Amino acid sequence: MPRYLGFEIPPESPAAAKAAVLLVNLGTPAAPTRDAVRDYLAEFLADPRVVELPRWLWWPILHGWILRTRPARSAEAYAKVWRNDGSPLLVFSERLEQAVGAEISRRRGGKVATALAMTYGEPSVQTVVADLMRSGVRRLLVLPLFPQYSATSTGAALDAVMRAMQTLRWTPALHIIDDYHADAGYLAALVGSVQAHWAQHGRGDKLLLSFHGIPEKYARAGDPYPEQCRETARRLGDALGLANDDLLVTFQSRLGRQPWLRPYTDEMIGQLARQDVATLDVLCPGFAVDCLETLEEIALRYRATFLTNGGKQFRYIPALNDSRAHASALADIALRQLAGWG
Repeated sequence: MPRYLGFEIPPESPAAAKAAVLLVNLGTPAAPTRDAVRDYLAEFLADPRVVELPRWLWWPILHGWILRTRPARSAEAYAKVWRNDGSPLLVFSERLEQAVGAEISRRRGGKVATALAMTYGEPSVQTVVADLMRSGVRRLLVLPLFPQYSATSTGAALDAVMRAMQTLRWTPALHIIDDYHADAGYLAALVGSVQAHWAQHGRGDKLLLSFHGIPEKYARAGDPYPEQCRETARRLGDALGLANDDLLVTFQSRLGRQPWLRPYTDEMIGQLARQDVATLDVLCPGFAVDCLETLEEIALRYRATFLTNGGKQFRYIPALNDSRAHASALADIALRQLAGWG
Protein backbone atom coordinates (compact mmCIF):
# COMPACT_ATOMS: atom_id res chain seq x y z
CA MET A 1 0.00 0.00 0.00
CA PRO A 2 1.45 3.44 -0.91
CA ARG A 3 2.40 5.89 1.82
CA TYR A 4 2.13 9.69 2.06
CA LEU A 5 3.67 11.72 4.94
CA GLY A 6 4.18 8.47 6.77
CA PHE A 7 0.53 7.39 6.50
CA GLU A 8 -0.75 4.46 4.46
CA ILE A 9 -3.12 5.47 1.66
CA PRO A 10 -6.05 3.11 1.02
CA PRO A 11 -6.57 2.20 -2.67
CA GLU A 12 -9.74 4.26 -2.93
CA SER A 13 -8.03 7.45 -1.73
CA PRO A 14 -7.72 10.32 -4.24
CA ALA A 15 -3.95 10.37 -3.77
CA ALA A 16 -3.78 6.77 -5.05
CA ALA A 17 -6.39 7.25 -7.77
CA LYS A 18 -5.60 5.96 -11.22
CA ALA A 19 -5.62 7.74 -14.55
CA ALA A 20 -7.58 6.86 -17.66
CA VAL A 21 -7.37 7.68 -21.35
CA LEU A 22 -10.75 8.26 -22.96
CA LEU A 23 -10.83 7.81 -26.75
CA VAL A 24 -13.82 9.55 -28.33
CA ASN A 25 -15.10 8.95 -31.84
CA LEU A 26 -18.05 10.51 -33.64
CA GLY A 27 -20.68 7.78 -33.34
CA THR A 28 -22.84 5.42 -35.35
CA PRO A 29 -26.41 4.19 -35.60
CA ALA A 30 -27.18 1.09 -33.56
CA ALA A 31 -28.35 -0.78 -36.66
CA PRO A 32 -28.57 -0.26 -40.44
CA THR A 33 -32.30 0.45 -40.25
CA ARG A 34 -34.32 3.54 -41.01
CA ASP A 35 -35.46 4.00 -37.39
CA ALA A 36 -31.97 3.54 -35.95
CA VAL A 37 -30.44 5.90 -38.50
CA ARG A 38 -33.15 8.45 -37.85
CA ASP A 39 -32.43 8.40 -34.11
CA TYR A 40 -28.73 8.86 -34.78
CA LEU A 41 -29.18 11.68 -37.30
CA ALA A 42 -31.64 13.45 -35.01
CA GLU A 43 -28.95 13.65 -32.32
CA PHE A 44 -26.06 14.37 -34.69
CA LEU A 45 -27.71 17.04 -36.82
CA ALA A 46 -29.31 18.76 -33.83
CA ASP A 47 -25.86 19.71 -32.51
CA PRO A 48 -25.16 23.43 -33.11
CA ARG A 49 -21.50 22.49 -33.59
CA VAL A 50 -22.47 20.52 -36.70
CA VAL A 51 -25.06 22.86 -38.21
CA GLU A 52 -24.51 26.50 -37.26
CA LEU A 53 -27.90 27.85 -38.15
CA PRO A 54 -30.45 29.54 -35.89
CA ARG A 55 -32.63 26.85 -34.36
CA TRP A 56 -35.81 28.56 -35.58
CA LEU A 57 -34.52 28.18 -39.13
CA TRP A 58 -32.86 24.76 -38.87
CA TRP A 59 -35.51 22.91 -36.86
CA PRO A 60 -38.24 22.92 -39.56
CA ILE A 61 -35.67 21.79 -42.16
CA LEU A 62 -34.32 19.03 -39.93
CA HIS A 63 -37.63 17.66 -38.69
CA GLY A 64 -39.81 18.57 -41.63
CA TRP A 65 -37.58 17.30 -44.42
CA ILE A 66 -34.20 15.74 -43.57
CA LEU A 67 -35.38 13.30 -40.90
CA ARG A 68 -38.26 12.29 -43.16
CA THR A 69 -36.20 11.59 -46.27
CA ARG A 70 -32.55 10.94 -45.40
CA PRO A 71 -32.79 7.99 -42.93
CA ALA A 72 -34.01 5.52 -45.56
CA ARG A 73 -31.21 6.41 -48.00
CA SER A 74 -28.59 6.40 -45.28
CA ALA A 75 -29.82 3.05 -43.95
CA GLU A 76 -29.28 1.55 -47.41
CA ALA A 77 -25.73 2.90 -47.43
CA TYR A 78 -25.01 1.54 -43.95
CA ALA A 79 -26.39 -1.86 -44.93
CA LYS A 80 -23.79 -2.13 -47.71
CA VAL A 81 -20.87 -1.93 -45.26
CA TRP A 82 -22.41 -3.27 -42.04
CA ARG A 83 -20.45 -6.16 -40.57
CA ASN A 84 -21.70 -9.35 -38.94
CA ASP A 85 -20.31 -8.01 -35.65
CA GLY A 86 -21.82 -4.56 -36.03
CA SER A 87 -21.07 -1.05 -37.28
CA PRO A 88 -17.61 -0.74 -38.84
CA LEU A 89 -16.88 2.47 -36.97
CA LEU A 90 -17.79 0.94 -33.61
CA VAL A 91 -16.03 -2.39 -34.24
CA PHE A 92 -12.79 -0.79 -35.44
CA SER A 93 -12.90 1.85 -32.69
CA GLU A 94 -13.30 -0.84 -30.04
CA ARG A 95 -10.37 -2.76 -31.47
CA LEU A 96 -8.27 0.41 -31.56
CA GLU A 97 -9.09 1.21 -27.93
CA GLN A 98 -8.08 -2.32 -26.93
CA ALA A 99 -4.84 -2.05 -28.89
CA VAL A 100 -4.01 1.35 -27.36
CA GLY A 101 -4.86 0.00 -23.92
CA ALA A 102 -2.61 -3.01 -24.41
CA GLU A 103 0.25 -0.77 -25.55
CA ILE A 104 -0.15 1.59 -22.59
CA SER A 105 -0.43 -1.33 -20.19
CA ARG A 106 2.75 -2.86 -21.59
CA ARG A 107 4.62 0.36 -20.86
CA ARG A 108 2.91 1.43 -17.63
CA GLY A 109 2.11 -1.91 -16.04
CA GLY A 110 -1.66 -1.60 -16.10
CA LYS A 111 -1.74 1.62 -14.07
CA VAL A 112 -3.63 3.56 -16.76
CA ALA A 113 -7.09 2.51 -17.91
CA THR A 114 -8.48 3.12 -21.39
CA ALA A 115 -12.06 3.47 -22.55
CA LEU A 116 -14.04 4.34 -25.67
CA ALA A 117 -17.04 6.63 -26.01
CA MET A 118 -19.04 8.22 -28.83
CA THR A 119 -20.08 11.84 -29.17
CA TYR A 120 -23.43 10.65 -30.53
CA GLY A 121 -25.08 7.30 -29.89
CA GLU A 122 -23.65 4.54 -27.74
CA PRO A 123 -21.52 4.09 -25.74
CA SER A 124 -22.21 7.65 -24.71
CA VAL A 125 -19.58 9.94 -23.21
CA GLN A 126 -21.70 10.56 -20.12
CA THR A 127 -22.15 6.84 -19.39
CA VAL A 128 -18.49 5.96 -19.96
CA VAL A 129 -17.20 8.87 -17.87
CA ALA A 130 -19.53 7.93 -15.02
CA ASP A 131 -18.31 4.32 -15.18
CA LEU A 132 -14.69 5.48 -15.08
CA MET A 133 -15.33 7.65 -12.04
CA ARG A 134 -17.03 4.76 -10.23
CA SER A 135 -13.96 2.62 -10.95
CA GLY A 136 -11.77 5.10 -9.07
CA VAL A 137 -10.38 7.19 -11.92
CA ARG A 138 -9.45 10.68 -10.77
CA ARG A 139 -7.30 11.80 -13.70
CA LEU A 140 -8.85 11.77 -17.15
CA LEU A 141 -7.03 12.33 -20.43
CA VAL A 142 -9.40 12.89 -23.37
CA LEU A 143 -8.15 11.95 -26.82
CA PRO A 144 -10.73 12.57 -29.58
CA LEU A 145 -9.98 10.35 -32.58
CA PHE A 146 -9.80 13.29 -35.00
CA PRO A 147 -6.20 14.08 -36.04
CA GLN A 148 -7.17 17.48 -37.43
CA TYR A 149 -9.15 19.79 -35.14
CA SER A 150 -12.57 21.03 -36.17
CA ALA A 151 -15.31 22.48 -34.02
CA THR A 152 -17.68 20.07 -35.81
CA SER A 153 -15.83 16.97 -34.59
CA THR A 154 -13.26 17.56 -31.84
CA GLY A 155 -15.18 20.54 -30.49
CA ALA A 156 -18.39 18.53 -30.35
CA ALA A 157 -16.62 15.65 -28.59
CA LEU A 158 -15.22 18.01 -25.97
CA ASP A 159 -18.67 19.56 -25.49
CA ALA A 160 -19.95 16.06 -24.66
CA VAL A 161 -17.14 15.59 -22.15
CA MET A 162 -17.92 18.91 -20.48
CA ARG A 163 -21.61 18.02 -20.27
CA ALA A 164 -20.58 14.79 -18.55
CA MET A 165 -18.47 16.78 -16.09
CA GLN A 166 -21.55 18.81 -15.14
CA THR A 167 -23.29 15.64 -13.91
CA LEU A 168 -20.49 14.70 -11.49
CA ARG A 169 -20.35 15.68 -7.85
CA TRP A 170 -16.57 15.33 -7.90
CA THR A 171 -14.96 16.06 -11.26
CA PRO A 172 -11.61 14.50 -12.18
CA ALA A 173 -8.44 16.30 -13.12
CA LEU A 174 -8.84 16.77 -16.87
CA HIS A 175 -6.40 17.00 -19.74
CA ILE A 176 -7.39 17.33 -23.40
CA ILE A 177 -5.57 16.57 -26.62
CA ASP A 178 -7.24 18.68 -29.28
CA ASP A 179 -5.31 17.54 -32.36
CA TYR A 180 -2.37 15.42 -33.53
CA HIS A 181 -2.28 16.31 -37.21
CA ALA A 182 1.52 16.80 -37.24
CA ASP A 183 2.47 14.12 -34.72
CA ALA A 184 5.50 12.15 -35.90
CA GLY A 185 4.07 8.77 -34.89
CA TYR A 186 0.72 9.39 -36.59
CA LEU A 187 2.48 10.53 -39.77
CA ALA A 188 4.84 7.55 -39.68
CA ALA A 189 1.86 5.21 -39.43
CA LEU A 190 0.29 6.86 -42.50
CA VAL A 191 3.55 6.67 -44.42
CA GLY A 192 3.92 3.01 -43.52
CA SER A 193 0.39 2.19 -44.68
CA VAL A 194 0.95 3.84 -48.06
CA GLN A 195 4.34 2.19 -48.52
CA ALA A 196 2.90 -1.21 -47.64
CA HIS A 197 0.14 -0.67 -50.19
CA TRP A 198 2.65 0.29 -52.87
CA ALA A 199 4.86 -2.68 -52.03
CA GLN A 200 1.93 -5.03 -52.59
CA HIS A 201 0.14 -3.36 -55.49
CA GLY A 202 2.62 -0.98 -57.08
CA ARG A 203 2.40 2.79 -57.04
CA GLY A 204 -0.60 4.48 -58.62
CA ASP A 205 -0.45 7.43 -60.99
CA LYS A 206 -1.74 9.76 -58.25
CA LEU A 207 -2.28 9.65 -54.49
CA LEU A 208 -5.45 11.45 -53.47
CA LEU A 209 -5.96 12.41 -49.83
CA SER A 210 -9.65 12.83 -49.05
CA PHE A 211 -10.60 14.59 -45.82
CA HIS A 212 -14.10 15.12 -44.46
CA GLY A 213 -15.35 18.54 -45.48
CA ILE A 214 -16.81 21.42 -43.50
CA PRO A 215 -18.65 24.52 -44.74
CA GLU A 216 -16.33 27.25 -45.99
CA LYS A 217 -17.89 29.76 -43.61
CA TYR A 218 -16.71 27.66 -40.63
CA ALA A 219 -13.13 28.01 -41.85
CA ARG A 220 -13.59 31.75 -42.41
CA ALA A 221 -14.85 32.00 -38.83
CA GLY A 222 -11.55 30.61 -37.56
CA ASP A 223 -11.80 26.82 -37.67
CA PRO A 224 -8.19 25.60 -38.21
CA TYR A 225 -9.30 22.39 -39.89
CA PRO A 226 -8.36 23.08 -43.54
CA GLU A 227 -4.90 24.34 -42.62
CA GLN A 228 -4.27 21.28 -40.45
CA CYS A 229 -5.45 18.95 -43.22
CA ARG A 230 -3.08 20.55 -45.69
CA GLU A 231 -0.23 20.43 -43.16
CA THR A 232 -0.79 16.70 -42.69
CA ALA A 233 -0.82 16.28 -46.48
CA ARG A 234 2.36 18.32 -46.94
CA ARG A 235 4.28 16.33 -44.35
CA LEU A 236 2.98 13.04 -45.71
CA GLY A 237 3.93 13.98 -49.27
CA ASP A 238 7.41 15.03 -48.19
CA ALA A 239 7.95 11.77 -46.32
CA LEU A 240 6.82 9.76 -49.34
CA GLY A 241 8.94 11.81 -51.74
CA LEU A 242 5.95 12.81 -53.85
CA ALA A 243 5.98 15.73 -56.27
CA ASN A 244 3.22 18.29 -55.86
CA ASP A 245 1.44 17.04 -58.98
CA ASP A 246 1.35 13.48 -57.65
CA LEU A 247 -0.40 14.33 -54.36
CA LEU A 248 -3.90 15.79 -54.30
CA VAL A 249 -5.98 17.05 -51.36
CA THR A 250 -9.79 17.01 -51.55
CA PHE A 251 -12.80 17.18 -49.22
CA GLN A 252 -15.79 14.83 -49.12
CA SER A 253 -19.21 14.29 -47.52
CA ARG A 254 -20.72 17.73 -48.06
CA LEU A 255 -24.30 18.32 -46.99
CA GLY A 256 -26.70 20.98 -48.23
CA ARG A 257 -26.26 23.73 -50.79
CA GLN A 258 -23.81 26.08 -49.10
CA PRO A 259 -20.19 26.03 -50.31
CA TRP A 260 -17.94 23.56 -48.50
CA LEU A 261 -14.16 23.22 -48.58
CA ARG A 262 -12.88 22.64 -52.09
CA PRO A 263 -11.92 20.83 -54.20
CA TYR A 264 -14.70 18.28 -53.77
CA THR A 265 -13.57 14.65 -53.77
CA ASP A 266 -16.27 13.32 -56.08
CA GLU A 267 -15.67 16.03 -58.68
CA MET A 268 -11.90 15.58 -58.57
CA ILE A 269 -12.15 11.82 -58.99
CA GLY A 270 -14.32 12.14 -62.08
CA GLN A 271 -12.00 14.80 -63.49
CA LEU A 272 -8.90 12.66 -62.98
CA ALA A 273 -10.50 9.70 -64.73
CA ARG A 274 -11.38 11.89 -67.72
CA GLN A 275 -7.78 13.17 -67.78
CA ASP A 276 -6.51 9.63 -68.40
CA VAL A 277 -5.29 8.93 -64.86
CA ALA A 278 -5.43 5.15 -65.09
CA THR A 279 -4.63 4.14 -61.50
CA LEU A 280 -5.69 6.20 -58.50
CA ASP A 281 -4.71 5.50 -54.89
CA VAL A 282 -6.98 7.08 -52.27
CA LEU A 283 -6.23 7.56 -48.57
CA CYS A 284 -8.42 9.26 -45.93
CA PRO A 285 -5.97 10.54 -43.26
CA GLY A 286 -8.63 12.31 -41.21
CA PHE A 287 -10.49 9.10 -40.35
CA ALA A 288 -8.89 7.12 -37.53
CA VAL A 289 -10.92 4.04 -38.43
CA ASP A 290 -12.93 2.90 -41.41
CA CYS A 291 -16.59 3.90 -41.40
CA LEU A 292 -19.49 4.75 -43.70
CA GLU A 293 -17.62 7.68 -45.28
CA THR A 294 -14.59 5.59 -46.22
CA LEU A 295 -16.13 2.20 -46.98
CA GLU A 296 -19.33 3.24 -48.74
CA GLU A 297 -18.72 6.78 -49.98
CA ILE A 298 -15.10 6.37 -51.06
CA ALA A 299 -14.49 2.66 -51.68
CA LEU A 300 -17.86 1.97 -53.33
CA ARG A 301 -19.50 5.11 -54.73
CA TYR A 302 -16.42 7.06 -55.75
CA ARG A 303 -14.80 3.93 -57.12
CA ALA A 304 -17.81 3.66 -59.44
CA THR A 305 -17.41 7.33 -60.38
CA PHE A 306 -13.77 6.76 -61.33
CA LEU A 307 -14.41 3.63 -63.36
CA THR A 308 -17.46 4.93 -65.22
CA ASN A 309 -15.50 8.04 -66.24
CA GLY A 310 -12.70 6.03 -67.83
CA GLY A 311 -10.35 5.17 -64.97
CA LYS A 312 -8.87 1.68 -64.84
CA GLN A 313 -7.91 0.99 -61.21
CA PHE A 314 -9.27 2.69 -58.09
CA ARG A 315 -7.47 1.55 -54.95
CA TYR A 316 -8.66 2.60 -51.52
CA ILE A 317 -5.96 2.37 -48.83
CA PRO A 318 -7.68 1.38 -45.55
CA ALA A 319 -7.68 3.62 -42.50
CA LEU A 320 -5.07 2.94 -39.85
CA ASN A 321 -7.71 1.18 -37.73
CA ASP A 322 -6.15 -0.95 -34.98
CA SER A 323 -2.78 -1.42 -36.67
CA ARG A 324 0.18 -1.71 -34.33
CA ALA A 325 1.73 1.51 -35.68
CA HIS A 326 -1.50 3.43 -35.07
CA ALA A 327 -2.00 2.08 -31.56
CA SER A 328 1.63 2.81 -30.72
CA ALA A 329 1.34 6.38 -32.02
CA LEU A 330 -1.78 7.11 -29.96
CA ALA A 331 -0.24 5.50 -26.90
CA ASP A 332 2.83 7.71 -27.34
CA ILE A 333 0.65 10.81 -27.54
CA ALA A 334 -1.28 9.83 -24.42
CA LEU A 335 1.75 8.84 -22.37
CA ARG A 336 3.57 12.08 -23.15
CA GLN A 337 0.64 13.99 -21.72
CA LEU A 338 0.27 11.65 -18.76
CA ALA A 339 3.94 12.07 -17.84
CA GLY A 340 3.17 15.31 -16.04
CA TRP A 341 0.82 13.45 -13.71
CA GLY A 342 3.62 11.12 -12.55
